[in-house]
Amino acid sequence: MSTIQYISTRDTNNRVTASQAILKGIAEDGGLYVPTTLPEVTLDWEVLQNQSYQEIAIEILSAFLTDFTKEEITACVHSAYDTTFDTKEIVPVKRVGDRHFMELFHGRTIAFKDMALSILPYLLTTAAKKNKSDKEIVILTATSGDTGKAALAGFADVPHTNIIVFYPKGGVSTIQERQMVTQAGDNTFVYGVEGNFDDAQTKVKELFADKELNATLAEKGFQFSSANSINIGRLCPQIVYYVFAYAQLVKDGTLAIGDPLNVVVPTGNFGNILAAYYAKGIGVPINKLICASNENDVLVDFFQTGTYNKNRDFYATNSPSMDILLSSNFERYLYYALNEDSKRVSELIKNLLSGGELSVSDKELKNIQNEFYGEFANDEETVSAIKEIYENYHYLMDPHTAVAYSVYEKLDEKHLDKDIHTVIMSTAHPFKFPAPIAKALGIDDTKEPYAILDEVSEITGVKFPEKLTEVRNSEIRFSDVIDKADIQDFVKKYIKDLK
Repeated sequence: MSTIQYISTRDTNNRVTASQAILKGIAEDGGLYVPTTLPEVTLDWEVLQNQSYQEIAIEILSAFLTDFTKEEITACVHSAYDTTFDTKEIVPVKRVGDRHFMELFHGRTIAFKDMALSILPYLLTTAAKKNKSDKEIVILTATSGDTGKAALAGFADVPHTNIIVFYPKGGVSTIQERQMVTQAGDNTFVYGVEGNFDDAQTKVKELFADKELNATLAEKGFQFSSANSINIGRLCPQIVYYVFAYAQLVKDGTLAIGDPLNVVVPTGNFGNILAAYYAKGIGVPINKLICASNENDVLVDFFQTGTYNKNRDFYATNSPSMDILLSSNFERYLYYALNEDSKRVSELIKNLLSGGELSVSDKELKNIQNEFYGEFANDEETVSAIKEIYENYHYLMDPHTAVAYSVYEKLDEKHLDKDIHTVIMSTAHPFKFPAPIAKALGIDDTKEPYAILDEVSEITGVKFPEKLTEVRNSEIRFSDVIDKADIQDFVKKYIKDLK
Protein backbone atom coordinates (compact mmCIF):
# COMPACT_ATOMS: atom_id res chain seq x y z
CA MET A 1 0.00 0.00 0.00
CA SER A 2 1.42 3.35 -1.02
CA THR A 3 2.07 6.02 1.60
CA ILE A 4 -0.42 8.88 1.65
CA GLN A 5 0.65 12.22 3.02
CA TYR A 6 -1.52 15.22 3.83
CA ILE A 7 -1.22 18.71 2.39
CA SER A 8 -2.80 22.05 3.19
CA THR A 9 -5.67 23.24 1.02
CA ARG A 10 -3.89 26.61 0.86
CA ASP A 11 -0.34 25.44 0.13
CA THR A 12 0.49 22.01 -1.28
CA ASN A 13 4.10 22.45 -0.11
CA ASN A 14 2.82 22.22 3.46
CA ARG A 15 3.07 18.43 3.72
CA VAL A 16 2.77 16.14 6.76
CA THR A 17 1.99 12.53 7.64
CA ALA A 18 -1.48 11.42 8.68
CA SER A 19 -0.50 11.25 12.34
CA GLN A 20 1.04 14.74 12.19
CA ALA A 21 -2.12 16.11 10.55
CA ILE A 22 -4.24 14.61 13.34
CA LEU A 23 -1.96 16.06 16.01
CA LYS A 24 -1.94 19.53 14.47
CA GLY A 25 -5.65 19.64 13.70
CA ILE A 26 -5.23 22.52 11.26
CA ALA A 27 -2.33 23.64 9.05
CA GLU A 28 -0.11 26.53 10.12
CA ASP A 29 -1.32 28.57 7.15
CA GLY A 30 -4.94 28.22 8.26
CA GLY A 31 -5.74 25.63 5.60
CA LEU A 32 -7.18 22.17 6.17
CA TYR A 33 -5.27 18.97 5.55
CA VAL A 34 -6.34 16.77 2.64
CA PRO A 35 -4.74 13.54 1.38
CA THR A 36 -2.22 13.90 -1.45
CA THR A 37 -4.27 11.28 -3.28
CA LEU A 38 -7.22 9.06 -2.46
CA PRO A 39 -6.16 5.52 -1.62
CA GLU A 40 -6.77 2.65 -4.00
CA VAL A 41 -9.17 0.47 -2.05
CA THR A 42 -10.55 -2.84 -3.28
CA LEU A 43 -14.23 -2.76 -2.32
CA ASP A 44 -15.29 -6.37 -2.73
CA TRP A 45 -18.97 -6.17 -1.85
CA GLU A 46 -19.31 -9.96 -1.73
CA VAL A 47 -16.91 -9.86 1.20
CA LEU A 48 -17.88 -6.49 2.70
CA GLN A 49 -21.57 -7.37 3.05
CA ASN A 50 -20.63 -10.03 5.59
CA GLN A 51 -18.11 -7.96 7.52
CA SER A 52 -18.73 -6.15 10.77
CA TYR A 53 -18.55 -2.39 11.09
CA GLN A 54 -15.25 -2.79 12.93
CA GLU A 55 -13.72 -4.93 10.18
CA ILE A 56 -14.66 -2.39 7.50
CA ALA A 57 -13.39 0.47 9.65
CA ILE A 58 -9.98 -1.19 10.01
CA GLU A 59 -9.64 -1.56 6.23
CA ILE A 60 -10.77 1.96 5.33
CA LEU A 61 -8.80 3.75 8.05
CA SER A 62 -5.67 1.73 7.27
CA ALA A 63 -5.96 2.87 3.66
CA PHE A 64 -6.17 6.57 4.60
CA LEU A 65 -3.90 6.72 7.65
CA THR A 66 -0.87 4.99 6.18
CA ASP A 67 1.72 5.87 8.83
CA PHE A 68 -0.35 4.00 11.42
CA THR A 69 0.30 0.27 11.57
CA LYS A 70 -2.55 -2.17 11.02
CA GLU A 71 -2.18 -3.18 14.66
CA GLU A 72 -2.51 0.43 15.81
CA ILE A 73 -5.61 1.02 13.70
CA THR A 74 -7.13 -2.24 14.94
CA ALA A 75 -6.57 -1.25 18.55
CA CYS A 76 -8.12 2.19 17.97
CA VAL A 77 -11.15 0.73 16.19
CA HIS A 78 -11.91 -1.91 18.80
CA SER A 79 -11.43 0.59 21.62
CA ALA A 80 -13.89 3.02 19.99
CA TYR A 81 -16.65 0.87 18.55
CA ASP A 82 -17.46 -1.20 21.58
CA THR A 83 -20.29 -1.60 24.07
CA THR A 84 -20.72 2.19 24.34
CA PHE A 85 -22.86 1.77 21.20
CA ASP A 86 -26.30 0.40 22.00
CA THR A 87 -26.54 -1.84 18.95
CA LYS A 88 -24.24 -4.52 17.58
CA GLU A 89 -24.47 -3.09 14.04
CA ILE A 90 -23.11 0.27 15.30
CA VAL A 91 -25.06 2.02 12.51
CA PRO A 92 -28.35 0.29 11.61
CA VAL A 93 -29.76 0.90 8.13
CA LYS A 94 -33.56 0.93 8.41
CA ARG A 95 -36.11 0.92 5.62
CA VAL A 96 -38.89 3.48 5.96
CA GLY A 97 -41.24 3.53 2.98
CA ASP A 98 -39.30 3.61 -0.27
CA ARG A 99 -36.02 4.82 1.20
CA HIS A 100 -33.59 3.89 3.95
CA PHE A 101 -32.44 5.85 6.97
CA MET A 102 -28.95 5.24 8.27
CA GLU A 103 -29.04 5.75 12.02
CA LEU A 104 -25.81 7.34 13.17
CA PHE A 105 -26.97 8.09 16.71
CA HIS A 106 -26.40 4.90 18.69
CA GLY A 107 -23.24 6.05 20.47
CA ARG A 108 -22.68 7.50 23.91
CA THR A 109 -24.06 11.00 23.13
CA ILE A 110 -26.78 9.80 20.71
CA ALA A 111 -25.60 11.90 17.76
CA PHE A 112 -23.60 11.14 14.62
CA LYS A 113 -20.54 12.94 15.98
CA ASP A 114 -19.93 9.83 18.11
CA MET A 115 -18.96 7.94 14.96
CA ALA A 116 -15.73 9.92 14.71
CA LEU A 117 -15.26 11.29 18.21
CA SER A 118 -15.31 7.83 19.76
CA ILE A 119 -12.13 6.99 17.88
CA LEU A 120 -10.38 10.38 17.66
CA PRO A 121 -8.95 10.27 21.21
CA TYR A 122 -7.31 6.92 20.40
CA LEU A 123 -5.98 8.18 17.07
CA LEU A 124 -4.69 11.35 18.71
CA THR A 125 -2.90 9.65 21.59
CA THR A 126 -1.44 7.06 19.19
CA ALA A 127 -0.29 9.89 16.90
CA ALA A 128 1.43 11.61 19.83
CA LYS A 129 3.37 8.43 20.64
CA LYS A 130 4.31 7.88 16.99
CA ASN A 131 5.73 11.40 16.76
CA LYS A 132 7.45 11.11 20.14
CA SER A 133 5.53 14.16 21.32
CA ASP A 134 5.88 14.81 25.02
CA LYS A 135 3.54 17.79 24.94
CA GLU A 136 0.21 17.95 26.71
CA ILE A 137 -2.61 18.54 24.20
CA VAL A 138 -5.08 21.41 24.55
CA ILE A 139 -8.11 20.70 22.39
CA LEU A 140 -10.07 23.77 21.34
CA THR A 141 -13.52 23.07 19.93
CA ALA A 142 -16.42 25.20 18.81
CA THR A 143 -19.74 23.39 18.57
CA SER A 144 -23.14 23.99 17.03
CA GLY A 145 -24.58 21.43 19.41
CA ASP A 146 -23.47 17.82 18.99
CA THR A 147 -19.69 17.98 18.50
CA GLY A 148 -19.20 19.54 21.93
CA LYS A 149 -20.73 16.74 23.96
CA ALA A 150 -19.25 14.00 21.77
CA ALA A 151 -15.76 15.54 22.05
CA LEU A 152 -16.12 16.04 25.80
CA ALA A 153 -17.26 12.45 26.28
CA GLY A 154 -14.45 11.15 24.10
CA PHE A 155 -11.65 13.07 25.79
CA ALA A 156 -12.90 13.15 29.39
CA ASP A 157 -10.04 12.07 31.67
CA VAL A 158 -7.84 11.01 28.73
CA PRO A 159 -4.27 11.44 30.06
CA HIS A 160 -2.21 14.40 28.80
CA THR A 161 -5.20 16.15 27.23
CA ASN A 162 -7.37 19.13 28.13
CA ILE A 163 -10.47 20.08 26.18
CA ILE A 164 -12.25 23.45 26.03
CA VAL A 165 -15.62 23.64 24.28
CA PHE A 166 -17.39 26.84 23.24
CA TYR A 167 -21.07 26.69 22.30
CA PRO A 168 -23.52 29.45 21.26
CA LYS A 169 -25.62 30.28 24.31
CA GLY A 170 -29.26 29.99 23.27
CA GLY A 171 -28.20 28.47 19.94
CA VAL A 172 -28.41 24.79 20.88
CA SER A 173 -31.31 22.71 22.17
CA THR A 174 -31.93 22.53 25.90
CA ILE A 175 -30.92 18.87 25.90
CA GLN A 176 -27.73 19.51 23.92
CA GLU A 177 -26.77 22.22 26.39
CA ARG A 178 -27.47 20.06 29.41
CA GLN A 179 -25.39 17.25 27.94
CA MET A 180 -22.41 19.62 27.78
CA VAL A 181 -22.75 21.53 31.04
CA THR A 182 -23.06 18.34 33.12
CA GLN A 183 -19.97 16.73 31.59
CA ALA A 184 -17.69 15.01 34.09
CA GLY A 185 -13.90 14.97 33.84
CA ASP A 186 -11.14 17.01 35.47
CA ASN A 187 -9.75 17.95 32.05
CA THR A 188 -13.03 19.23 30.55
CA PHE A 189 -14.14 22.87 30.31
CA VAL A 190 -17.33 24.25 28.75
CA TYR A 191 -18.30 27.86 28.05
CA GLY A 192 -21.35 29.45 26.52
CA VAL A 193 -20.70 32.22 24.02
CA GLU A 194 -22.78 35.31 23.37
CA GLY A 195 -22.74 34.88 19.61
CA ASN A 196 -23.40 32.14 17.07
CA PHE A 197 -21.40 29.09 16.06
CA ASP A 198 -19.63 30.92 13.23
CA ASP A 199 -18.38 33.52 15.70
CA ALA A 200 -16.93 30.87 17.99
CA GLN A 201 -15.44 28.77 15.20
CA THR A 202 -13.76 31.79 13.58
CA LYS A 203 -12.12 32.81 16.86
CA VAL A 204 -10.93 29.27 17.53
CA LYS A 205 -9.38 28.95 14.05
CA GLU A 206 -7.60 32.28 14.56
CA LEU A 207 -6.04 30.89 17.74
CA PHE A 208 -4.63 27.96 15.79
CA ALA A 209 -3.01 30.40 13.36
CA ASP A 210 -1.53 32.65 16.11
CA LYS A 211 2.20 31.82 15.87
CA GLU A 212 3.17 33.78 18.97
CA LEU A 213 0.52 32.06 21.06
CA ASN A 214 1.51 28.64 19.76
CA ALA A 215 5.15 29.38 20.60
CA THR A 216 4.17 30.34 24.15
CA LEU A 217 2.12 27.15 24.40
CA ALA A 218 5.07 25.05 23.22
CA GLU A 219 7.42 26.65 25.76
CA LYS A 220 5.05 25.51 28.49
CA GLY A 221 5.00 21.96 27.08
CA PHE A 222 1.57 22.10 25.43
CA GLN A 223 0.17 22.16 21.90
CA PHE A 224 -3.21 22.90 20.34
CA SER A 225 -5.30 20.34 18.52
CA SER A 226 -8.91 20.21 17.40
CA ALA A 227 -11.85 17.88 17.80
CA ASN A 228 -13.85 19.74 15.16
CA SER A 229 -14.21 18.22 11.71
CA ILE A 230 -11.40 20.53 10.56
CA ASN A 231 -9.25 17.70 11.98
CA ILE A 232 -8.70 14.99 9.36
CA GLY A 233 -8.89 12.48 12.22
CA ARG A 234 -12.55 13.42 12.54
CA LEU A 235 -13.27 13.15 8.84
CA CYS A 236 -11.70 9.82 7.86
CA PRO A 237 -13.75 7.70 10.31
CA GLN A 238 -16.93 9.12 8.79
CA ILE A 239 -16.06 7.61 5.40
CA VAL A 240 -16.50 4.18 6.92
CA TYR A 241 -20.25 4.32 7.43
CA TYR A 242 -20.95 5.07 3.78
CA VAL A 243 -19.06 1.92 2.81
CA PHE A 244 -20.94 0.00 5.50
CA ALA A 245 -24.30 1.38 4.32
CA TYR A 246 -23.77 0.23 0.74
CA ALA A 247 -22.61 -3.19 1.94
CA GLN A 248 -25.73 -3.61 4.08
CA LEU A 249 -28.03 -2.65 1.20
CA VAL A 250 -26.33 -5.27 -0.95
CA LYS A 251 -26.70 -7.81 1.84
CA ASP A 252 -30.45 -7.26 2.26
CA GLY A 253 -31.07 -7.36 -1.48
CA THR A 254 -32.04 -3.70 -1.88
CA LEU A 255 -29.09 -3.17 -4.23
CA ALA A 256 -27.30 -5.43 -6.66
CA ILE A 257 -23.54 -4.98 -6.62
CA GLY A 258 -22.73 -1.90 -8.70
CA ASP A 259 -26.19 -0.33 -8.46
CA PRO A 260 -25.99 3.44 -7.86
CA LEU A 261 -27.17 5.05 -4.64
CA ASN A 262 -28.35 8.56 -3.81
CA VAL A 263 -27.35 10.04 -0.45
CA VAL A 264 -29.16 12.90 1.30
CA VAL A 265 -27.17 14.50 4.11
CA PRO A 266 -28.36 17.19 6.55
CA THR A 267 -25.45 19.58 6.32
CA GLY A 268 -23.97 22.29 8.52
CA ASN A 269 -20.18 22.28 8.69
CA PHE A 270 -19.94 20.06 5.57
CA GLY A 271 -17.95 17.22 7.15
CA ASN A 272 -20.59 14.50 6.91
CA ILE A 273 -21.32 15.06 3.24
CA LEU A 274 -17.62 15.48 2.43
CA ALA A 275 -17.04 12.03 3.90
CA ALA A 276 -19.63 10.74 1.41
CA TYR A 277 -17.71 12.50 -1.37
CA TYR A 278 -14.54 10.70 -0.28
CA ALA A 279 -16.44 7.41 -0.09
CA LYS A 280 -17.54 7.93 -3.69
CA GLY A 281 -13.93 8.72 -4.58
CA ILE A 282 -12.72 5.34 -3.32
CA GLY A 283 -15.40 3.42 -5.17
CA VAL A 284 -18.74 3.45 -3.36
CA PRO A 285 -21.29 3.74 -6.24
CA ILE A 286 -22.86 6.99 -5.03
CA ASN A 287 -24.83 8.75 -7.77
CA LYS A 288 -25.90 12.10 -6.33
CA LEU A 289 -24.94 13.85 -3.12
CA ILE A 290 -27.81 15.97 -1.86
CA CYS A 291 -26.81 18.74 0.53
CA ALA A 292 -29.84 19.41 2.74
CA SER A 293 -29.86 22.69 4.66
CA ASN A 294 -32.22 24.58 6.91
CA GLU A 295 -32.96 28.28 6.41
CA ASN A 296 -29.26 29.04 6.78
CA ASP A 297 -29.02 27.96 3.17
CA VAL A 298 -25.65 29.37 2.13
CA LEU A 299 -24.50 25.98 0.81
CA VAL A 300 -27.71 25.52 -1.13
CA ASP A 301 -27.12 28.80 -2.94
CA PHE A 302 -23.57 27.73 -3.78
CA PHE A 303 -24.66 24.44 -5.32
CA GLN A 304 -27.42 26.17 -7.27
CA THR A 305 -25.58 29.33 -8.38
CA GLY A 306 -21.84 28.84 -7.84
CA THR A 307 -21.68 31.74 -5.37
CA TYR A 308 -21.04 31.31 -1.66
CA ASN A 309 -22.23 34.45 0.14
CA LYS A 310 -22.35 34.47 3.93
CA ASN A 311 -23.55 38.09 4.03
CA ARG A 312 -27.10 37.21 4.99
CA ASP A 313 -29.39 36.94 7.97
CA PHE A 314 -28.55 34.24 10.47
CA TYR A 315 -31.51 32.12 11.64
CA ALA A 316 -31.87 30.19 14.88
CA THR A 317 -33.85 27.15 13.72
CA ASN A 318 -35.25 23.96 15.20
CA SER A 319 -32.28 22.11 13.65
CA PRO A 320 -29.56 24.06 15.51
CA SER A 321 -26.59 21.87 14.60
CA MET A 322 -26.99 23.19 11.06
CA ASP A 323 -27.23 26.86 12.03
CA ILE A 324 -23.96 27.69 10.28
CA LEU A 325 -23.05 30.22 7.58
CA LEU A 326 -19.32 29.51 7.34
CA SER A 327 -18.87 25.78 6.76
CA SER A 328 -15.27 24.84 7.48
CA ASN A 329 -15.10 21.62 5.48
CA PHE A 330 -16.37 23.44 2.42
CA GLU A 331 -12.78 24.57 1.92
CA ARG A 332 -11.72 20.97 1.46
CA TYR A 333 -14.38 20.43 -1.19
CA LEU A 334 -13.47 23.71 -2.89
CA TYR A 335 -9.91 22.40 -3.23
CA TYR A 336 -11.20 19.47 -5.29
CA ALA A 337 -13.77 21.52 -7.21
CA LEU A 338 -10.94 23.82 -8.34
CA ASN A 339 -8.77 20.94 -9.56
CA GLU A 340 -6.54 21.02 -6.46
CA ASP A 341 -5.34 24.56 -7.16
CA SER A 342 -4.25 25.56 -3.64
CA LYS A 343 -3.24 29.07 -4.69
CA ARG A 344 -6.72 29.80 -6.00
CA VAL A 345 -8.33 28.19 -2.97
CA SER A 346 -6.26 30.46 -0.73
CA GLU A 347 -7.33 33.54 -2.70
CA LEU A 348 -11.03 32.61 -2.69
CA ILE A 349 -11.07 31.76 1.02
CA LYS A 350 -9.34 35.06 1.71
CA ASN A 351 -12.14 36.77 -0.24
CA LEU A 352 -14.75 34.82 1.72
CA LEU A 353 -13.26 35.69 5.09
CA SER A 354 -12.70 39.37 4.28
CA GLY A 355 -15.68 40.18 2.07
CA GLY A 356 -18.03 37.29 2.84
CA GLU A 357 -18.29 35.97 -0.70
CA LEU A 358 -16.65 33.75 -3.30
CA SER A 359 -17.69 32.44 -6.72
CA VAL A 360 -16.64 29.71 -9.13
CA SER A 361 -16.94 29.76 -12.91
CA ASP A 362 -19.97 28.47 -14.83
CA LYS A 363 -17.89 25.54 -16.12
CA GLU A 364 -16.80 24.64 -12.60
CA LEU A 365 -20.37 24.90 -11.35
CA LYS A 366 -21.57 22.54 -14.05
CA ASN A 367 -18.99 19.95 -12.99
CA ILE A 368 -19.98 20.41 -9.35
CA GLN A 369 -23.67 19.90 -10.14
CA ASN A 370 -22.89 16.57 -11.78
CA GLU A 371 -22.29 15.25 -8.26
CA PHE A 372 -23.96 17.67 -5.84
CA TYR A 373 -27.24 19.44 -5.50
CA GLY A 374 -28.48 21.58 -2.63
CA GLU A 375 -31.95 22.38 -1.28
CA PHE A 376 -33.35 23.61 2.02
CA ALA A 377 -36.34 23.06 4.29
CA ASN A 378 -37.72 25.54 6.81
CA ASP A 379 -38.92 24.88 10.35
CA GLU A 380 -42.55 24.41 9.32
CA GLU A 381 -41.61 21.84 6.69
CA THR A 382 -39.37 20.09 9.20
CA VAL A 383 -42.15 19.71 11.79
CA SER A 384 -44.57 18.55 9.08
CA ALA A 385 -42.08 15.92 7.95
CA ILE A 386 -41.67 14.56 11.49
CA LYS A 387 -45.46 14.35 11.80
CA GLU A 388 -45.92 12.72 8.38
CA ILE A 389 -43.30 10.01 8.83
CA TYR A 390 -44.47 9.19 12.33
CA GLU A 391 -48.12 8.93 11.34
CA ASN A 392 -47.40 6.88 8.21
CA TYR A 393 -44.60 4.61 9.45
CA HIS A 394 -44.45 5.03 13.23
CA TYR A 395 -40.85 6.18 12.79
CA LEU A 396 -39.67 9.21 14.75
CA MET A 397 -37.10 11.55 13.17
CA ASP A 398 -35.09 14.30 14.76
CA PRO A 399 -35.38 17.75 13.07
CA HIS A 400 -32.04 17.47 11.23
CA THR A 401 -33.04 14.16 9.69
CA ALA A 402 -36.42 15.73 8.92
CA VAL A 403 -34.68 18.50 6.99
CA ALA A 404 -33.03 15.85 4.83
CA TYR A 405 -36.31 13.97 4.32
CA SER A 406 -38.14 17.21 3.41
CA VAL A 407 -35.47 18.05 0.87
CA TYR A 408 -35.68 14.57 -0.62
CA GLU A 409 -39.44 14.89 -0.99
CA LYS A 410 -39.37 18.30 -2.69
CA LEU A 411 -36.71 17.46 -5.29
CA ASP A 412 -38.04 16.68 -8.75
CA GLU A 413 -36.62 14.31 -11.35
CA LYS A 414 -34.54 17.13 -12.84
CA HIS A 415 -32.37 17.19 -9.74
CA LEU A 416 -32.67 13.64 -8.40
CA ASP A 417 -33.44 10.37 -10.15
CA LYS A 418 -35.77 8.77 -7.62
CA ASP A 419 -35.68 5.46 -9.44
CA ILE A 420 -32.24 5.21 -7.87
CA HIS A 421 -32.45 4.07 -4.26
CA THR A 422 -31.86 6.76 -1.63
CA VAL A 423 -30.35 6.69 1.84
CA ILE A 424 -31.06 9.56 4.22
CA MET A 425 -28.47 10.10 6.91
CA SER A 426 -30.18 10.21 10.31
CA THR A 427 -27.87 12.25 12.47
CA ALA A 428 -29.35 12.45 15.98
CA HIS A 429 -31.81 10.79 18.32
CA PRO A 430 -35.12 12.72 18.26
CA PHE A 431 -35.12 13.07 22.05
CA LYS A 432 -32.29 15.61 21.81
CA PHE A 433 -34.81 18.11 20.40
CA PRO A 434 -37.99 18.13 22.51
CA ALA A 435 -39.66 21.29 21.15
CA PRO A 436 -40.02 20.38 17.44
CA ILE A 437 -40.94 16.79 18.33
CA ALA A 438 -43.66 18.13 20.63
CA LYS A 439 -45.04 20.35 17.87
CA ALA A 440 -45.11 17.46 15.44
CA LEU A 441 -46.94 15.20 17.86
CA GLY A 442 -49.36 17.83 19.15
CA ILE A 443 -47.82 18.05 22.62
CA ASP A 444 -47.55 21.33 24.53
CA ASP A 445 -44.04 22.47 23.58
CA THR A 446 -43.88 25.01 26.42
CA LYS A 447 -43.55 22.25 28.99
CA GLU A 448 -40.26 21.49 30.70
CA PRO A 449 -38.08 19.54 28.19
CA TYR A 450 -37.93 16.32 30.17
CA ALA A 451 -41.69 16.42 30.76
CA ILE A 452 -42.11 16.66 26.98
CA LEU A 453 -39.83 13.68 26.45
CA ASP A 454 -41.66 11.60 29.05
CA GLU A 455 -44.89 12.24 27.16
CA VAL A 456 -43.27 11.54 23.78
CA SER A 457 -41.97 8.23 25.12
CA GLU A 458 -45.40 7.31 26.45
CA ILE A 459 -47.17 8.22 23.18
CA THR A 460 -44.70 6.68 20.74
CA GLY A 461 -43.29 3.78 22.72
CA VAL A 462 -39.77 5.05 21.97
CA LYS A 463 -37.65 4.19 24.99
CA PHE A 464 -36.14 7.11 26.88
CA PRO A 465 -32.40 6.89 26.05
CA GLU A 466 -30.31 5.75 29.00
CA LYS A 467 -27.66 8.36 28.20
CA LEU A 468 -30.21 11.16 28.58
CA THR A 469 -31.44 9.70 31.85
CA GLU A 470 -27.89 10.03 33.16
CA VAL A 471 -27.74 13.66 32.03
CA ARG A 472 -31.15 14.35 33.52
CA ASN A 473 -29.89 13.38 36.96
CA SER A 474 -26.42 14.94 36.70
CA GLU A 475 -25.25 18.10 38.42
CA ILE A 476 -24.56 21.18 36.28
CA ARG A 477 -20.81 21.85 36.37
CA PHE A 478 -20.45 24.70 33.89
CA SER A 479 -22.46 27.92 33.74
CA ASP A 480 -20.03 30.62 32.57
CA VAL A 481 -20.95 32.64 29.49
CA ILE A 482 -18.43 34.88 27.70
CA ASP A 483 -18.73 37.33 24.83
CA LYS A 484 -17.55 36.15 21.42
CA ALA A 485 -14.99 38.98 21.35
CA ASP A 486 -13.40 37.63 24.53
CA ILE A 487 -12.74 34.06 23.38
CA GLN A 488 -9.13 34.70 22.37
CA ASP A 489 -8.29 36.64 25.52
CA PHE A 490 -9.94 33.92 27.57
CA VAL A 491 -7.83 31.17 25.96
CA LYS A 492 -4.66 33.26 26.29
CA LYS A 493 -5.33 33.66 30.00
CA TYR A 494 -5.99 29.93 30.29
CA ILE A 495 -2.62 29.24 28.65
CA LYS A 496 -0.85 31.76 30.87
CA ASP A 497 -2.17 29.92 33.92
CA LEU A 498 -1.02 26.52 32.65
CA LYS A 499 1.79 24.91 34.62
